[in-house]
Amino acid sequence: MSTVTASSAPLEDVDLGEAAVVDGWSTVVWNDPVNLMSYVTYVFRSYFGYSTQRAEHLMRQVHEDGQATVSRGNREQMEIDVQAMHGYGLWATVQPGTP
Repeated sequence: MSTVTASSAPLEDVDLGEAAVVDGWSTVVWNDPVNLMSYVTYVFRSYFGYSTQRAEHLMRQVHEDGQATVSRGNREQMEIDVQAMHGYGLWATVQPGTP
């Protein structure tokens, strides 16, 4: 018998061109006037395990566009990811995905 665990899917492993988003939910990190760009990159690398290049890309999206989707998955896992981002002092929300 195998066990299945819920976990967020790193964006580099998800084909964003697919018609359906994995389980339909995402974690969005918002720009804020407090955190340094290097710190945001550190958080993305530490918590999500993203490569430096991917973490810097997402950090630039947050900085330049005001937000970035940093993970996708089921709602429960996205709520865990949002709480983790809050624990790091980042502004984040759970958003329904767009099919």
